[in-house]
Amino acid sequence: MLTDHEIARTWRSLFQRGEFTEETFAKAEALLDELRPENPLQHRLRAELVELRRRQTKPAKPAKQTARR
Repeated sequence: MLTDHEIARTWRSLFQRGEFTEETFAKAEALLDELRPENPLQHRLRAELVELRRRQTKPAKPAKQTARR
């Protein structure tokens, strides 16, 4: 079993490059599974993962066009 420090360090390295693939999310889930359910770090990282997934699936807003005269 990994320590909280090891999990936090691995978590940072997973997401620091800005690559949000299904493989990255799967690795993040595996890290969360290493933590006990009542662990505050597990709660914090799970909330962060939900937010990261939400941002990935949110469609980009089109650029606002200005009318030309």
